[in-house]
This record gives sequence, structure tokens and C-alpha cells, in this order.
Amino acid sequence: MQINRIVILGTGDAFSAGGRLQSSYLIECDESSLLLDCGPAALGSLKQNKISAGPIDAVFISHLHGDHFAGLPFFFLHYTYIQPRSRPLTVIGPPRIKSKALQLFEIMYEDAAAEPLPYALEFIEVEPGKPLSVNGIDILPFPVPHQKQPQSFGCVIEAGGRKIVYSGDSGWTDELVARSQNADLFLCECSYFSTHTATHLNYAQISQNRLRFGAKRIVLTHLGEEVLARREEIDMELASDGMVIKF
Repeated sequence: MQINRIVILGTGDAFSAGGRLQSSYLIECDESSLLLDCGPAALGSLKQNKISAGPIDAVFISHLHGDHFAGLPFFFLHYTYIQPRSRPLTVIGPPRIKSKALQLFEIMYEDAAAEPLPYALEFIEVEPGKPLSVNGIDILPFPVPHQKQPQSFGCVIEAGGRKIVYSGDSGWTDELVARSQNADLFLCECSYFSTHTATHLNYAQISQNRLRFGAKRIVLTHLGEEVLARREEIDMELASDGMVIKF
């Protein structure tokens, strides 16, 4: 399995700062695709970018905040009515991912949620530091300081000799330094420019530690209003909606 490219579907924070779509990243491989987080507009972003949702076989949800997982029900419907599938769809995430995803589906589309899906919907609850493999893509979840219950996760994605690290939403932790070593790409959240919180990163923290990160390329995402207002002061790469990173 070879990672070919990443399409950045959404780079905004929970408030869609600057009109940006919320968190979602498509990792396209030879035979299958993995969606990292699934913000409310993820499906719409795929369609705007003229990318089929068909190859997606797995979705990794970093944590159970709406801007990261509220797009799931739209995919459940899409694979039932618009682009029917028969093979399973695997949703990977923190404890309670199954109950929360199905509850959200029922709240949003009670009638559709009451009917059997024409494909298997499989859920995997991750554990910190416990690796798993889905369709030839290796995933290593690691805990990050954001949502406490259930736990929030970043992840390391590896396939075909390529390594991608995704911070998810996270306050500062040296875990990000350790995991980013030798990565081809580090997708790192940057919600603020200088405002400090325990649950999100700011540009000052990232910039101060940039030489400690071992990634070949660092792209900042999950960008808030404070970051966008001061983008001319930032000398690191910022993600944009629809951006494509090729390998």
C-alpha cells in the first residue's frame, strides 16, 4: 500500500475562522483511502474538489467534538442513496465512538437511522499506543491533551514507507516531538497565534520547538482567527482548504 497524496478538505477551527471548512484530511493510497477526521462539510468538500467518496474504506476520528466527527452521518447516507457500497466502512476513534456516531445519525436522520444499512458499519475503539492496521495502512494512536473524556488522540499513519503524523486538536505535549521524528509530513494544529491554552497549540509554541520536530515537512492547520489575522508574521507553511500534498 502506497500513500500517493493528501487532500486537505478543511483547515478551520470549530468556528470556521475565515470561512474555512472544518477539520478533514483525505489520505489517498493505491487501493484505498483513509479520512482523518470528518468535519460537517467533509463530504461537500470532496464534491467541490471533484473527488469520489467511493475509495474511502476507513475514517479515523481524533476526538468527539462536532467539528471533527459531525460529518459522519452524511457519509452514511451518501453510501446508502448516492454511491451505494457493499464493502464495510470502518470508523476508528476514541471510546464511545460507536454510540456517539450512531446517536448523532439518529438525531440528524431518525428515519434513515432506523433502517438497516446496505453495508457493514464497523467501529474500532483505539487505545493509546496500541497499533492497528486497516487495509494495509498502519495507524498508531497516541494521547494528546484536549478533550479529557473520552480521550483525544493524535496519530501516526504509515504505508508504503511513508510516515504522516497528525496532531488532532492538542495542547502542548512533548509527545508531538517524539512522534514527528522522521515523518514525511506533520499536520499540526495551530489554533492561536500567541494566546495560551492547555487544550490548543499556538504559533509561538510551535515556532519555538520547530527544530525539535523531526518531520521533513510541517504544515499548520486548524487555524483560528488570531492566526489568520497575523499570517504575514508566520514563516511556517499554512494549510488551505483544497490543498493537495503529493508524495
